[in-house]
Amino acid sequence: MIADRLLRLATHFPAVVVTGARQAGKTTLMRATFPDHHYVSLDLPTTADQAERNPDVFLHRHPAPVLIDEVQYAPGLFRHLKAAIDDRRHDMGRYILTGSQNFTLMKGISDSLAGRCGIVELENLALHEIDAVTPPGDDAASLAGLMARGQFPELWRAPELPAADFFASYLATYLERDVRQILNVASLRDFERFVRVLAARSAAMLNKSDVARDTGVAVKTIGEWVSVLQASGQIVLLEPWHVSFGKRVVKTPKVYFRDSGLLCFLLGLDAPTLLTSPALGAVWETFVFAEMRKLNEAESAPVNFWYYRDQRGQEVDFVRDAGGVLSFMECKWSERPTLRDTRGLIRVSAGLAASNSPWRPGPHYVIGRPVSSHSLGEGVAAVALRDLPAVVAGDAPG
Repeated sequence: MIADRLLRLATHFPAVVVTGARQAGKTTLMRATFPDHHYVSLDLPTTADQAERNPDVFLHRHPAPVLIDEVQYAPGLFRHLKAAIDDRRHDMGRYILTGSQNFTLMKGISDSLAGRCGIVELENLALHEIDAVTPPGDDAASLAGLMARGQFPELWRAPELPAADFFASYLATYLERDVRQILNVASLRDFERFVRVLAARSAAMLNKSDVARDTGVAVKTIGEWVSVLQASGQIVLLEPWHVSFGKRVVKTPKVYFRDSGLLCFLLGLDAPTLLTSPALGAVWETFVFAEMRKLNEAESAPVNFWYYRDQRGQEVDFVRDAGGVLSFMECKWSERPTLRDTRGLIRVSAGLAASNSPWRPGPHYVIGRPVSSHSLGEGVAAVALRDLPAVVAGDAPG
């Protein structure tokens, strides 16, 4: 899936850039997908220093085809890569670059490699990848265990590794390395408190004033810190649908943590306590959205996802926009979704159908835990988690 897309991009661009959080599996995937490329990591300070100070010598020492890991540590290298690419502009797939800090990485791309590289954002393991090794089961307890453990590759490579130990180490390393390098944070303790406050708002609209109040820092600081979490691949902001269907729509994004396991760790939850937690619905929605993003990223023609909320409080968790056809999706932690769960979704769909909007309503879904996907009537299907690939691809199960 994602490897196929990488190979396609490598036939059309001289360089391919893979971004994503630390420990998401970028290096493993790249080395497996491009085994004939020479490999060099700039995670080593001495190597990064050479690439930054003597880029011509570095590129001579590591000739193409080459895989350069954590390239953001040598921002001065980008313009020399541009020159090397332009020297042989039509030789494709020569440079494979990875990075886990989007601020520096994307600036280097926009300044030097625009039009010369394909870009892929890698997230943690998808459900089908875990399924191929350790099928987690479809019952509530098994799904709660999956969500609480999360989908970092290392946790599934070493099933005996306690998730809490992994995430405690991950958080400490992330704070010390990425946060200190991206932003001059006066107090890492304040930043960690901010991360935990934000975790309590995953799958909700981002109210920076509320987060600032609960964290004890300025609203402007919260905006900067949110950008740090985005740039380092820890959270994603889902933008609201931008056109009203007769009602004014809100303009505030929703915030989601990218990994449900890290989210549960920050909330102090494990598999048993998750099942009885008031946060269960938000964790489920966070998990489902992560799966949809991974599936969408692997598509040859990815689509756009939004959420919908208007001034009257009518809301739909996800809006899939494919060529002007809008599919609406609700997440429900329910084994038996009913039409009652679709009321808001149907109201918004009816408003779309009655409007003069150029967008058209498509099939709609309630994503829950039914034994099998089936129709609920009125153009809405109850969808099992394992049929999510069909939903993302635009097929209507049930």
